[in-house]
Amino acid sequence: MRTETDVLDVLVVGLGPTGAVLAALLAEQGLHVLAIERDIEVYRLPRAAHFDAEIMRVFQRLGIADAILPETRPLRVYEFRNAAGDILMRFEYDKPLAASGWEPSYLFHQPTMDRALRARLAEMKTVDIRLGATLAGFEQRGDSVHARIENNGETFEVDARHLVACDGAGSTTRRALGIELFDYGFDEPWLVVDTIVADESRLPAYGVQVCDPERPTTVMPMSRGRRRWEFMLKPGEDPEEMLGDDRVAALLAPWVRAGEFELVRKAVYRFHGLVAKEWRRGRVLLAGDAAHQMPPFAGQGMCSGIRDAANLAWKLALVLGHEADEALLDSYQIEREPHVKAIIELAIGMGRVVCTLDPEVARQRDIEMSAQHRAGDGMAGIVPPPQPGLAAGVRMESPAAGEIFPQPIVQTAAGLERNDRQLPSSGFCLVTREASSLELPSVVTAVPAVALGDATSRWLDGLGVESALVRPDRYVFGTGEPRRLVAELAARLAPVGR
Repeated sequence: MRTETDVLDVLVVGLGPTGAVLAALLAEQGLHVLAIERDIEVYRLPRAAHFDAEIMRVFQRLGIADAILPETRPLRVYEFRNAAGDILMRFEYDKPLAASGWEPSYLFHQPTMDRALRARLAEMKTVDIRLGATLAGFEQRGDSVHARIENNGETFEVDARHLVACDGAGSTTRRALGIELFDYGFDEPWLVVDTIVADESRLPAYGVQVCDPERPTTVMPMSRGRRRWEFMLKPGEDPEEMLGDDRVAALLAPWVRAGEFELVRKAVYRFHGLVAKEWRRGRVLLAGDAAHQMPPFAGQGMCSGIRDAANLAWKLALVLGHEADEALLDSYQIEREPHVKAIIELAIGMGRVVCTLDPEVARQRDIEMSAQHRAGDGMAGIVPPPQPGLAAGVRMESPAAGEIFPQPIVQTAAGLERNDRQLPSSGFCLVTREASSLELPSVVTAVPAVALGDATSRWLDGLGVESALVRPDRYVFGTGEPRRLVAELAARLAPVGR
């Protein structure tokens, strides 16, 4: 056994999307990161299928959006239909761009995204990646976490200021800490089938949820030529039997004939809703599936993990850089948990609509929801995934506080660009009418609104404010008079009694 001599800033356990994004965001700010991953190769099959505009904005920040974009497909319509094909609900995005400056919703090919993240990490000098490595044990020792890591038959020890567990739904880190999960009581088995289809002309061009009590089914176009089907397993059905090639072909037959598709993956998953009761225990934090799991009906599982990473990265950077009190990390769960719970409850609500197996209950549902749709209330009491605004945490009471800072596309000398290019890559940004003459703390950079284009100036006008202080994760800390904003931020980062 050997010991690494230097104390790391952060040990990231798990290099799925959450861990990879977190490691990259931390390294972008110059932190020394060790990221360990059990698997040696990027998993070659798709798992997640959807992300939204805010997540693409994170990819943009990391410089990998252009690498991912070719293997995506915008999702602009999502319909719930009954067995007869009647529309029960229809979600349709009526704007081409969301506030984050990208399409509101994308379907994608996960291996392409994973490889882009790995390639970006390989370029970062302060990230050390160990593949084939697992966390064998850890203990907290005052100002650090001492960890034992097994890597390809060798065991070594490291010390890190913080450990972030991104080690999935069965997180060994969470279990070692004895952190319990809150269970929403939703647990349904589904068969997931990924295919490549040469001719998609006879298939829906958008997402369809078939609410058929005989077999609830999901059909999703992923990246070009790729198609996902999900079939609910009924009580008494054997998952192993349902995975047989003949059984899968029979389920696909109403949609695509044998010989017209290539089977890429088939697996049975249990869709459920779980949330860890604690996301931080001392210097150890949970993120992604280690902290929460949700049914896929709202398409927000991976998105929620990447939001965790974006929320946590800048806070760890400020704490480790002695720019903020350790108590700043307590705001992580305060800010993220309400949104995660809202998404889980939405997804379960959608799932209960879909998973109805009683024909009479389904008939009554169809009558009521079809009538609501014809009357123009197509949501039938269900709304698209709630925007992850911040009701509490590192924000102040003012117009637009806790909302996403908009990123319009602006005309520059180099052509059309998204205006995040004009913002600092890390730290807070004070967007002002004119160049600020304030003496700003080191974590704040001033940017005149005019540099961000007319749309940003109109946004300030609409709020009736002269400036906005934007967090590193592109949420608005607050709006109003610059001196007050800076003073409020200083109070939040370094509480009295530090």
